[in-house]
Amino acid sequence: MNRRFRLSFNADKCKGCEICVSVCPKHILAMDAAVNAKGYHPACCTDETQCIGCTSCALMCPDCCITIYQLEEGEA
Repeated sequence: MNRRFRLSFNADKCKGCEICVSVCPKHILAMDAAVNAKGYHPACCTDETQCIGCTSCALMCPDCCITIYQLEEGEA
């Protein structure tokens, strides 16, 4: 069985520090082109299907803006 994950970002809390981008072993995080209410470019995932669920990004985020969920089989 192949495990799949969903990443959830609280874009309004993100200050664009890019720590999550630097620690992602799959290099699937980037800074969004849009800006949040504070004027920062928040983090986003470029290819959620490649996420291995290591939680490095969520653990390193100083503002706890990232949550990772493991999807159940058959869940989209």
